[in-house]
Amino acid sequence: MVKEMPHLLHIDSSIQGERSVTRRLTARAAAAWRAAHPGGTVTYRDLAAEPLPHLDAAGGLARLVPPDEHTPEQAESFELSQVLIGEVKRADTVLLGLPLYNYGAPSIVKSWVDHLIGPGAIDPGTGEGLLGGREFLVLAARGGGYGEGAPREGWDHAEPWLPHGLSATGLEPRFITAELTLARSTPAMAELIPLAEESLAAAERGIDALWVPAPV
Repeated sequence: MVKEMPHLLHIDSSIQGERSVTRRLTARAAAAWRAAHPGGTVTYRDLAAEPLPHLDAAGGLARLVPPDEHTPEQAESFELSQVLIGEVKRADTVLLGLPLYNYGAPSIVKSWVDHLIGPGAIDPGTGEGLLGGREFLVLAARGGGYGEGAPREGWDHAEPWLPHGLSATGLEPRFITAELTLARSTPAMAELIPLAEESLAAAERGIDALWVPAPV
């Protein structure tokens, strides 16, 4: 029996293009994964360049309707969900870039999560999540500081939400986060530049250590 090569699903969602910290981090992680998995294969999805449709009144109820009763709009929505679920199922590792927009996740990431909640990702008989057992790494970035003791402690609603949003599927995210990313471009945050650089460097070190072989 031929063993399948390791497979990576790499997802970006930032609208910032080359200025994006999350894109920089996911690219670094993808390169490290490739180096550690020679011959491995990669699927790339850019949610910012090709946004997924949000669940709407026309097609959004497809997951609650038997497939043989689907309207054309429901059939299209359901088919897209199955494609997205299949991408996750084929992957040994999933990388997701998660910027913080207006204190929450980008709506395009919410749409990706919504498409994963349903048949194929959740056993309809038992309610068991079917996407667990794979590595799920979230490379997050936030422009300010939201940690303990910060003036806006608790205002980051993206990182706490994602594990809850995906809990039914069995996916369990591990976060590596860089914060204060707006320090260099925001005069009022200039004194925080050293902390921002330290946070980014720590995130990069965390990425570089992900797939380092254990010493023998």
